[in-house]
Amino acid sequence: MSLSIVTSTLPGGVVEIAPDGEIDVDSAYEVREAVASVLAKSRPTRIQLNMRQVKFIDSVGISAMVAGFQTAEVSGVKLVVTEPSRFVHRQLWVTGLLGLFGAPEPYFSGAAQTQLPTG
Repeated sequence: MSLSIVTSTLPGGVVEIAPDGEIDVDSAYEVREAVASVLAKSRPTRIQLNMRQVKFIDSVGISAMVAGFQTAEVSGVKLVVTEPSRFVHRQLWVTGLLGLFGAPEPYFSGAAQTQLPTG
């Protein structure tokens, strides 16, 4: 499976980087490059790494996220993870890195659905 990344500017000078697919040894550099590219063009108030569509991440992918965090920090920009998939959330928790990225709650695709009235 391949990886695609969409970068968009949100209100308040926040930039969102949203990878879709698998972040592994073959594609991890794309996450690092996306963060570096944003920082080369501007100084956003924050970078949000939206991990909702990431189905798999390995140790190289985690390393790329940490490298992106460090690159942003050196530039005075906070990088946080938003809406991690259950798999990403678990990997960040197991590696002890969940807090580094803002301790995001896992994204549940059914969470936004309204409940049917009872009775």
